[in-house]
Amino acid sequence: MPFKFAQSPTIIFGSEKRSELVPSIRKYGGRIVLLTGKKSFTGSKYWEELQGDFEKSKISYRNFVISNEPSPEDIDQICRQNQLKETDAVVAIGGGSVLDAGKAVSAMIGKKEPVKTYLEGVGTKEPDGSTLPFIALPTTSGTGSECTKNAVISEVGENGFKKSLRHDNFVPKIAIVDPELTLNCPKGVTAASGMDAFTQLLESYLSTNSSPMTDSLALGGLEKIKESFENVMGDGNNLPAREGLAYASMISGITLANAGLGTIHGFASSIGGRYDIPHGVVCGTLMLPCNKVTIRKLKKTKSNDAALVKYATVGRMFCGVPRKSVNYHINYLLELISDWTERFGIPRLSQFDVQRDAFPEIVKNTGNKNNPVDLNEDELLEVLESRH
Repeated sequence: MPFKFAQSPTIIFGSEKRSELVPSIRKYGGRIVLLTGKKSFTGSKYWEELQGDFEKSKISYRNFVISNEPSPEDIDQICRQNQLKETDAVVAIGGGSVLDAGKAVSAMIGKKEPVKTYLEGVGTKEPDGSTLPFIALPTTSGTGSECTKNAVISEVGENGFKKSLRHDNFVPKIAIVDPELTLNCPKGVTAASGMDAFTQLLESYLSTNSSPMTDSLALGGLEKIKESFENVMGDGNNLPAREGLAYASMISGITLANAGLGTIHGFASSIGGRYDIPHGVVCGTLMLPCNKVTIRKLKKTKSNDAALVKYATVGRMFCGVPRKSVNYHINYLLELISDWTERFGIPRLSQFDVQRDAFPEIVKNTGNKNNPVDLNEDELLEVLESRH
């Protein structure tokens, strides 16, 4: 089967590998723009440690805080403030939103136009691919943004959007994945992020654009979800489990970049552009109903039996009991997702003030790209209703 596989960053994975940041920066110079999140990293001992390392190594940095999913104004403002300053590289330490912001800033510093000009479905120009070197250090395990070529930018509101700034050159030069940096991640964020990684691995495995290579990687990532997710939720300081979840998240970024995602992430875009709701919450809360409706339609239409076999393969992996029927393993997977959704406290849409009267507009803007079967408007509405 012919397929194409995109470039990935240089990956440095493992506990204490944050020590590789200073030498990595030094490859490019000593002047950086540094993006961090609200407090999970800057409120930790690792921030103090890093500041000391910067001082010893004479690395100068200008620090900017990304407190929510980045907006066009966030990116434009940071770029304006750094337009006339010498910058050798951009470094982002944080969750997926921080990494996406870093990706966008590295691409937009030096450009005259605002970032909106280059956003898919919003702007009028294609990015030319020029970018400063970008180094990504995730502090959550969810989006896998450290391994992708797109930066998701959101403008929240009735006419809002959630769109990507995308180019092959926007893949980070270096991804340093140190699971110790996720130890401070709050339980609710860990749950939503973990469900996002789970969703991305499952959707890319089921994608109509998957390949033997992405399938192999996705199954390896799903094995780590099985081994690690519950253990992390039981004890956030369980470092081996944090390592497994960090690996699964990183792999989900590689598989989504090469296989694409399905309808759950279509909802994440249409809901996330309209409401101020975390990306992982949308994915986590809709994972069960969207897969249920997809499986029901696959069975009814008999249009893609291979997808049902893939669902069963994942169910068998999590179940650990071989030689059961396809339906048995599919049902096991759905029951597991249901159990985790409730037990890990994934919020409903209504908890973020998502309104029923907005459902028709959300459905209209939700794509089925790469889903194993297209869902119609009534089916998409059913998904939303079930988690309102």
